[in-house]
Amino acid sequence: MTRIISGFAGSLRLTVPTSGTRPTSDRVREAIFSALEARDALRGAQVLDLFAGSGALGLEAASRGARRVVLVDKSPAATRVMRANAATITRAAPRGESPEITVSSQSVTAYLVGAAGSFDLVFIDPPYELDNAALRHDLELLAPRLAPDATVVVERSTRDPEPEWPDGFELERQKTYGETTLYWVAATSP
Repeated sequence: MTRIISGFAGSLRLTVPTSGTRPTSDRVREAIFSALEARDALRGAQVLDLFAGSGALGLEAASRGARRVVLVDKSPAATRVMRANAATITRAAPRGESPEITVSSQSVTAYLVGAAGSFDLVFIDPPYELDNAALRHDLELLAPRLAPDATVVVERSTRDPEPEWPDGFELERQKTYGETTLYWVAATSP
């Protein structure tokens, strides 16, 4: 079972696609959001959740105060689930404080090529089979969409080598949780 951990939608259950996704565990999400709250990185944030699956990371951010969340996944099944989950979160929001949640049903690359605006916080949880060259390409496309001092959280299998960070990104830290390694990456000035 996947659920929202905290915020106005805390403890609400989220639907997960029946196949093709690997939801981030509650333990890993708790670690991510504890660190983000310690940085005061959520209130009013513009959030992008790439390879979103159920949308759990972006929707957790919405529940904890993000102003705008964009969920991106090319799977039609994931898109249906994300729309339903986004509606659940929106209904739970206090009157007048509903975050703007958008679901985009396209590949991450296609989304980033046409994206507008900037993001303060980006979650990237690609399928483990996505190779590091493809991830690097997506990061290069993402770079112009990052706000100054943006934070990017990349989730990869512990079996994969550390991603190659393109110009504009600097690894701040990494932490392993079982089979998952989180990379905290900061956007740097050109």
